[in-house]
Amino acid sequence: MTARVLVTNDDGIDAPGLRVLATTALDLGLDVVVAAPAVQFSGSGASIVAGLEDRDRIALERRPLDGLDDLPAYAVGAAPGLIALIAAYGAFGDRPDVVLSGINHGANVGRAILHSGTVGAALTAGINGARGLAVSLDVGLAAEFGLERPSADPRWATAAGVVARVVPVLLEQRPGTVLNLNVPDREPDEVGDLRAAPLAEFGIVQTTMTEHTDEHIRISVADLSDPPAPGTDAALLAGGHAVVTALRSVSETDSPALAALAGATARE
Repeated sequence: MTARVLVTNDDGIDAPGLRVLATTALDLGLDVVVAAPAVQFSGSGASIVAGLEDRDRIALERRPLDGLDDLPAYAVGAAPGLIALIAAYGAFGDRPDVVLSGINHGANVGRAILHSGTVGAALTAGINGARGLAVSLDVGLAAEFGLERPSADPRWATAAGVVARVVPVLLEQRPGTVLNLNVPDREPDEVGDLRAAPLAEFGIVQTTMTEHTDEHIRISVADLSDPPAPGTDAALLAGGHAVVTALRSVSETDSPALAALAGATARE
């Protein structure tokens, strides 16, 4: 049976990376539906925020994608995490076997992926019984944050080529598997081998508070001054490698403090 695929992102329905990812899934012979935010939802993590006017209803609009007129595609008034969630309940037809999220305009590496809407959609897919793949193209040092001029012609095809190798392997994994894939913005023959790597301590940039008054707080993003630790996803990506990390979603863990608290409560 052909795998059912939901393609989404956090850059919005009109983002070029979304069309490239959908086309790649179709070329793999998969059963594809596209549902992406009507507006940009970058930085939304796994948020389940819908439109601000009516939180009980999620707006849907059929929106043909350029060059993919026959593909069912929806602009959704919701964050990508919520889109992945309602897809699991059949909002866009049969529930997906895999959610492909991206291709994001900018890398998503390090523990900062906690805040990524691209990654949030993949993680939401994982906890709802599907497989998830977040895909990002490193268009330059956080170009999406305005720290430098973005590439005039991002090499989406390079990312698509790596995705075409990763998705068949992902489909062979158990439901709940979630991968985070980052690809350098280079020509295919300039990209190093695909590497598996742990997350760097931070991402490419760090958010800081630059002003605090009684009326407002100003934040900004800045380049990290220290290079990422060798062997991490951020370091390998900077070195020209495509890099993939397997992610574990929300789960419980042991804690000495929790054990002591439970013991004290039991004695009372």
